Amino acid sequence: MSKNEKSFSRRASLLLHSCCAPCSSAVLERLFSDYEITIYYYNPNIMPAAEYEKRLYEQRRLISLIPGAGKTELIEGGYDTPNQAFLKAVEGLENEREGGRRCEKCIEMRLCKTAETARELGFDFFATTLSVSPHKNTAMINRILLEKGAKHDIKPLCEDFKKKDGYKRSVELSKEYGLYRQGYCGCGIKNH
Repeated sequence: MSKNEKSFSRRASLLLHSCCAPCSSAVLERLFSDYEITIYYYNPNIMPAAEYEKRLYEQRRLISLIPGAGKTELIEGGYDTPNQAFLKAVEGLENEREGGRRCEKCIEMRLCKTAETARELGFDFFATTLSVSPHKNTAMINRILLEKGAKHDIKPLCEDFKKKDGYKRSVELSKEYGLYRQGYCGCGIKNH
């Protein structure tokens, strides 16, 4: 290449599954410099529908507030009432505790759909904000990312976003932006 030719390199594109604005805040801040990010909001586990809408609103609001968001887009993956996709995925696991097999099935359902969507839309990578939560098992999440990435021929970004004070930073950013911080993951099954 001659010195008059310009070398253009683009940042890799990332479809980032987000469970909520508070969890995505620190993750977005960490990833903006390396990726062109599109938020994928697919959370059919959230009950009731009003809670789902409130969290979706907060996700959009965060994108409008956080420095570096620029042209970050949001894709809504869809929501069915009365949560048929989620209830079918976790059928028979209603009595499982939070963090147990019900959560694993729920996460698997959401990450499968994220991987499918990332592949269909031509993203370079897919990931999730779920590992920023101290209540979520990062090893399990990353295992599912790898499985769904292989199944759908899309590269997963396996991270433990709790590291380097990721969760602490998400709490700080939530306060800074006045984000609604929900008191539960989203599953409306109350016996956990």
